[in-house]
Amino acid sequence: MKTHQNLAGSIFFNIKSEIEDRCDLCEVLFEFDYKISDDTILRPDVVLVCGETHERYLTKTPEIVVEVISKYSAKRDEEYKFEIYEKEQVKYYILVYPDDLIAKVYKLENRKFYLEGRFDKESYEFENTKCKVKIDFERVFKRYKK
Repeated sequence: MKTHQNLAGSIFFNIKSEIEDRCDLCEVLFEFDYKISDDTILRPDVVLVCGETHERYLTKTPEIVVEVISKYSAKRDEEYKFEIYEKEQVKYYILVYPDDLIAKVYKLENRKFYLEGRFDKESYEFENTKCKVKIDFERVFKRYKK
């Protein structure tokens, strides 16, 4: 659980530092409800959202969603949420695997998620987002590499 929070926090901080002084349109949020409908509310670990005005929950589709996988959340994050985020047209979905110290980045193309790659030491620059963002996965995982 501590590793989960630290990895999510590291990604949050990475994205926040990328947009802090360069983009007033977007904001990065940590464990904030995303209300898709009255009966579907998800709470991603980290999101980048642009133009959101609601204070209590997200109503706009995030640009980027990050989920840190645990043995309890794997099926939900890899299947259930994957399908919902794809249907909602989230531009990027990132699954972070703490046990393996890798991140899988999925990019939306033609209304479907496609695996862009598995990252552990590389940086990834997210195109098609309203604010240019890059995540340095080597830095995200650095604390946990032996």
